[in-house]
Amino acid sequence: MKLTSDVIKRISSIKNEPEWMLKFRLKALESFNRSSNPSFGPKLDIDYDSINYYKEREEELTDNWENLSCNVRNLFDNLGVISAEKKYLDGVGAQFDSEVIYHNMNEELRKKKVIFCDTDTALREHPEIFKKFFNTLVKYNENKFTALNGAVWSGGTFIYIPPDTTLDRPLQSYFRINSRNMGQFERTLIIVDDNSDLHYIEGCTAPTYTEDALHAAVVEIFVGKNAKCRYTTIQNWSSDVYNLVTKRAIVLDNGLMEWIDGNVGSKTNMKYPCCILKGDNSRGSCITVAAASEGQIQDSGAKMIHLGKNTKSNIVSKSIASGGGTAIYRGTCYIGKTATNAKASVKCDTLIVDDKSKSDTVPSNIVCNNSSFLEHEATVSKISEDKLFYLMSRGIDENKAKELIIMGFVNAFRDELPMEYAVELNRLLALNVGGSK
Repeated sequence: MKLTSDVIKRISSIKNEPEWMLKFRLKALESFNRSSNPSFGPKLDIDYDSINYYKEREEELTDNWENLSCNVRNLFDNLGVISAEKKYLDGVGAQFDSEVIYHNMNEELRKKKVIFCDTDTALREHPEIFKKFFNTLVKYNENKFTALNGAVWSGGTFIYIPPDTTLDRPLQSYFRINSRNMGQFERTLIIVDDNSDLHYIEGCTAPTYTEDALHAAVVEIFVGKNAKCRYTTIQNWSSDVYNLVTKRAIVLDNGLMEWIDGNVGSKTNMKYPCCILKGDNSRGSCITVAAASEGQIQDSGAKMIHLGKNTKSNIVSKSIASGGGTAIYRGTCYIGKTATNAKASVKCDTLIVDDKSKSDTVPSNIVCNNSSFLEHEATVSKISEDKLFYLMSRGIDENKAKELIIMGFVNAFRDELPMEYAVELNRLLALNVGGSK
């Protein structure tokens, strides 16, 4: 579908949006048409005219899984979303192609005046807080894909945690691309107010088709004074999906933002979660794992921008390349003139499983004052023949031995996951790079 102003007007009309949002979409479309693909990173061979930019909902939004069709309900049941909600989540949202079809949270959160809904609902029902934060941290005209998201965004998650509020269990959203040539462009907006705490989990999957699909999301997170937000992602897009995402958080005084970012699937992945440490004594961390197997390019990393005094950041990046895949760490750590006494640590480790695969590290580290400290460590290694021999001499076959070595390599990442997600990560890594099926 060729993306035109008529397509934008149709999307906005179906959603019955206010006039200001339609104008915003049309400005974003103009920016998208003027912009080029990124000048860095892997080559993106995207046929924008073949993408389906919006698919009208076939399932009405509900808070009861039984109201969904059997096929869709069974899909999310098989993905483990339904059982996860019952066992260890305070609320769940599920998006199917362009629209959120399920959203629910427990009564305790309602009593705490937490807002947890899809982003389209937030625009209708919470317009003042929505407009205050929307498009303020990630501008629509930053790059081609923020512009594209601004033009055709649909669905996503909106969370507002009031001051002095702690959630006992995480909230989760699950995003499913289920159609050929589909584009998914959710918009996530999270506000964690002063002295509050949130853990948000995101999952992503898609079936494999011969045609390419496109996922271009935008995430904006606002962390208040003395507040904490942890954002955990395990994306397992199929090998025909371009995953091109902009994620950014701003952190005020004594706040903490944690990105736990797992990238196992996709054809090409470009994603660099960012913390802007604006407040004094604010902290940011990003722990990532990226597994690139045959035909995959995982171009991932993190960005830490130090602006406040006594700020701290930590980046730990684990990359695995196997089967001819390419794993790239690309990151930025910037300590500004005003960020006195800042401390930053960057550690990048890559494990290359075979002779067909490759890895690159592309760091950018900038310190603009003399009172701050930044350290950067990078290693690239292959699976040791000695380790393989030792494990195989104990009766473990070669594929299983490689899998065990890989699991040990990503321990720092797995340790930060809830147990059920760590188990799922083990399974995904075994399927994608461990050699066992």
